[in-house]
Amino acid sequence: MSEAKLRLDKWLWQARFFKSRSIAATVCKARKVRINGQHAAKASQTVGIGDILTFPQANRIRVIEIIALGTRRGPATEAILLYNDITPPEERSEVTSAAETASPTRERGQGRPTKADRRALDRLQKRD
Repeated sequence: MSEAKLRLDKWLWQARFFKSRSIAATVCKARKVRINGQHAAKASQTVGIGDILTFPQANRIRVIEIIALGTRRGPATEAILLYNDITPPEERSEVTSAAETASPTRERGQGRPTKADRRALDRLQKRD
């Protein structure tokens, strides 16, 4: 009996790593996804349970072990059950600390920033 397999782009989309299947396919075609250490040459390459995927997402590199193949793109609670995130912990902490310092926070109840507030923030962040 053969082991169940699923297209790489479809699995990435079902596991909610990418917003659309076409975005997942584009990342695969750009040879940015590795399956068990080997570059995936195309989006139609198949993956199975136990495969290790390495790919960029936002500002970090994700390392994922496939523990189940999905049948549909369900809610995020279902998607989490499809994989085990084995990304090194130091990379996770760098991303969260960078995200926390990326934008200044406002006091609750202050409302939207005014034009003068935005310009002051731009000066602080040295934007032109």
